[in-house]
Amino acid sequence: MYAILKTVHSYWAYLVLITLILAVLNAFRGRFSNQEFAQKDLRLSLFGLIFSHIQLLIGLLLYFVSPWFDQWSALGMGVMKNAESRLYLVEHPITNILAIIFITVGWSLHKRQATSTKKFSRIAVFYGLGLLLLLSRIPWDSWI
Repeated sequence: MYAILKTVHSYWAYLVLITLILAVLNAFRGRFSNQEFAQKDLRLSLFGLIFSHIQLLIGLLLYFVSPWFDQWSALGMGVMKNAESRLYLVEHPITNILAIIFITVGWSLHKRQATSTKKFSRIAVFYGLGLLLLLSRIPWDSWI
């Protein structure tokens, strides 16, 4: 089960990153070209939200079935002294949960805005912050 979840989590990450990059670029383009927030903009942002939440759920499942998780019992707080286990058990999950929170807040705030400029701005800022956080904690050396 671990191997399957890890593979799905790794490949789904490509879809998440591509969708978020497109959503952020689209939001900046819409914001600075003073376009109306259309259905395609809404759908692109919504797909970014949905794909990132699915990735979070896969990641949470993976976290608890991972062999890394057993290191909590073996090392206890010694996990914090080992850079690799700290990345997989603490930094990666917490940072990525915060990233998904930013993306969710951006989606929620954009719905409350009356003007297209503000809608694009909320998506650009919060999705952009979420994307930066995700990119900062990807374990690049072990990613497919």
